[in-house]
Amino acid sequence: MNRRRFIGKAGLLAGASVLAGSVPFKASGITFGELPVLQKKRILFVWGGWEGHEPAKCRDIFVPWLKDKGAEITVSDSLDAYLDDKLMNSVDLVIQAWTMGSITGEQSNGLLSAVKNGAGLAGWHGGLGDSFRNNTEYQFMVGGQWVAHPGGVVDYRVNINDNKDPVTLGLDDFDMHSEQYYMHVDPNVKVLATTTFNGDHAEWIDGCVIPVVWKKYYGKGRVFYSSLGHVAADFDVPEALEIMKRGIAWASGSRSGVQQRWISPVY
Repeated sequence: MNRRRFIGKAGLLAGASVLAGSVPFKASGITFGELPVLQKKRILFVWGGWEGHEPAKCRDIFVPWLKDKGAEITVSDSLDAYLDDKLMNSVDLVIQAWTMGSITGEQSNGLLSAVKNGAGLAGWHGGLGDSFRNNTEYQFMVGGQWVAHPGGVVDYRVNINDNKDPVTLGLDDFDMHSEQYYMHVDPNVKVLATTTFNGDHAEWIDGCVIPVVWKKYYGKGRVFYSSLGHVAADFDVPEALEIMKRGIAWASGSRSGVQQRWISPVY
């Protein structure tokens, strides 16, 4: 299984055009919307927690890229950043890479209030989807919570199931060799990619389809999540990196973008 297969030409062109400037995605004459430009976006990058997810190495992937795009970055290795009212009221986006650990009520309120009032939130794997396990309001904001990765590091397929969204437009299904996250997920998120579990390590979930990438809102704030990124090397897979970069760009437009409604009851 080749983890370094390159994205198709259409995917590379679409991602590069929008992340470099405000150019709409188009295919066959249809415009699917555009991703916000990161230049001058005020972004708080918070990292820490369990070191097994390599938050420092992931920081060193995304912070230089954000600076190169012209974003104004504040980097913090403390959750106390969420206590800074002036900072939290001014940021366009919070990127969090903080697995497990605990968060105080005051820190949690600072983050929740900022997103509810219009700041974007983005993150990956356990850094957003397995943080602060006792804080259910935090999980309500993110839209999902990790509960298992049967077999640990395994080979699995990621299926793109929304080819019109600018985050996944032009990307094909791809393979990962990493933790395949089994998650409890809000049924009202907009799912962009999924994965299907086999029964090798838990026979009762054979054929179960679980979201991998989604968008949602919490109040006025855009929330973007990808379960890819167990370790920094997972972002060597071009599709995993491209999805995360595009998702960050989408979430950064939370304060200025048009809010969409994705309530889709499934029962």
